[in-house]
Amino acid sequence: MQLTPARRVLALFTLALGGFGIGTTEFATMGILPLAATDLVPGFEADPAGGIAHAGWIISAYALGVVVGAPLVSVWAARMSQRTLVLLLAVGFTVANLASGLMPSFELTILARFVAGLPHGAYFGVASLLAARIMGPGRQGAGVALALSGLTIANIIGVPLGTWLGQVAGWRWTYVAVAVIFLVTLALAWFVLPHVPGDPTRSAKRELRAFRSPRLWLMIAVGCIGFGGFFAVYSYAAETVTRVAELPPSAIAWLLATIGIGMTVGNIIGGWAADRSMRRTIIITFPLLIASLALFALFGWQPVAMFVLAFMIGATGSVLNPTIQARIMCIAGDAELLGAATNHAAFNVGNALGAALGGAVIAAGLGYLAPAWIGVALAGAGFLLALWSLAIDRGPDTAAHSVIATVLGPTTAGIEVIDRERS
Repeated sequence: MQLTPARRVLALFTLALGGFGIGTTEFATMGILPLAATDLVPGFEADPAGGIAHAGWIISAYALGVVVGAPLVSVWAARMSQRTLVLLLAVGFTVANLASGLMPSFELTILARFVAGLPHGAYFGVASLLAARIMGPGRQGAGVALALSGLTIANIIGVPLGTWLGQVAGWRWTYVAVAVIFLVTLALAWFVLPHVPGDPTRSAKRELRAFRSPRLWLMIAVGCIGFGGFFAVYSYAAETVTRVAELPPSAIAWLLATIGIGMTVGNIIGGWAADRSMRRTIIITFPLLIASLALFALFGWQPVAMFVLAFMIGATGSVLNPTIQARIMCIAGDAELLGAATNHAAFNVGNALGAALGGAVIAAGLGYLAPAWIGVALAGAGFLLALWSLAIDRGPDTAAHSVIATVLGPTTAGIEVIDRERS
């Protein structure tokens, strides 16, 4: 793809800016959740634990929108030009986020958040493909990481600022600000994204063939369950800051920024690591995520430990994200847009699952750190599924070796045990 250096940088920036808007609208909700609950959930002041658990459906509704929209939009857009698809999705995000800030009731806000989630998976899918195309062959992991970089940077800048804006001007203004971000993305995309023609030979039937693969479904399950561990903690970070660590509300933005820095660092490492060995990255990183969640459950009441462990949870979760997405794209084969979008559907099943189960244990009176134990269980289950997936790739005779060898390196028996397969 021949682009001038300046246009190449602007095109990549535009794709990342859209991801920045998505990251802000998705994750700033965690920071403003108590504000939205106070405004929308009747009886919140009388029963804060039950009210915040009920308000968690604002998070889950968006996540479910992603789950529904990712495959539907990807199949519908199979023949479409990637540039045209980015433009249409940016329009959808603008309208839905504006509606999220204007709806007068809890039920209508839930509906608006569901609609706002519909373009999410397809956007990251097409952005990943465009970024990989712009960056050139052999840079798929880096392309995915770059497309996701806006999402992770949003957690450093957009989410804390969105939380602050919600605190000083009202939570609705957070979503209005996100709508403005997407308007800017739309304008830039119109001028700088390259014209990539659609493929008239593609069809819904052809795209959906990818779902015949048990390997694909297994990796989708890894994302659905494994990522739930991260979201069980992240969804209720605001309550952890104020009700557990007993810090002022202004510290919420700092904790979210800390998680965001961890996510950004993890995303960079994940893109680099995925281009070298997806297998090694998965096997090393999942146990680190599980350990971070367990330590958070034990020591999250202590402010310094809370910040350090929140960084670790963000970092380890984001190392896995581009790795799992790149693996799903490889397994999906020709249906690469569907594969790329499906990872974000899986990611947001984890979002909905983590938020729902985390809210349930809070509502049951187990405390605001209890969701971290839910996170341990979900991440542990995701890790077991990931090992199963890797074992299928290696075959029954070498499955055990693949796990041991990825961690320990070559054996003296002459067996090549470091996996260098890209898928």
